[in-house]
Amino acid sequence: MKIRTFKDSDKPRVIELWNACGLVVPWNDPSKDIDIKVAHDRELFLVLEQGGQIIASVMGGYEGHRGWANYLAVDPSFQGSGAGKALMDALEEKLLAKGCPKINLQIRSTNEKVIAFYKHLGYAVDESVSMGKRLDGVVVNKSSS
Repeated sequence: MKIRTFKDSDKPRVIELWNACGLVVPWNDPSKDIDIKVAHDRELFLVLEQGGQIIASVMGGYEGHRGWANYLAVDPSFQGSGAGKALMDALEEKLLAKGCPKINLQIRSTNEKVIAFYKHLGYAVDESVSMGKRLDGVVVNKSSS
C-alpha cells in the first residue's frame, strides 16, 4: 500500500470511489468539492494505492485551530483491510506536523458502522451540537441531512 497526495488525474477514480461508498449526495458536487480543495490545500488530500489502483481517499483540512477529515472512502472490496486506518494515521501525522492539536469529524448519527470505525481509532463523541447553514441557496431535505 502506498499513500500519496492527490493528483489531478486521480479525480475520476476518487469520484467513482466516493459514489461506491455512498458519500455523494445530491446537494454536493464532488467534482466541485475536489476543485475547491485542490485550490486551497492539496497537501492534506490523500489517496491510498494498492497495485497502482486507488482504493481509498481522505480529504483532510486544517484551518489553524482544528483539523478535519472529510470524504474518507475505502473501496468496499477493501474495507476491513486496514486501508482506512492507514489513511487516517497518515492524515493525523501530517496535521500534527502542522501543529494541529485536534481533529473533528462530522458523521451522521445513524451511521453506526462509521462511528464504530472511528471509535476503534480512538475518537470519541464530543458533547457539542453540529449546526450548518447553506449559503448557496440549495434546499436540502432535512430528513437526509
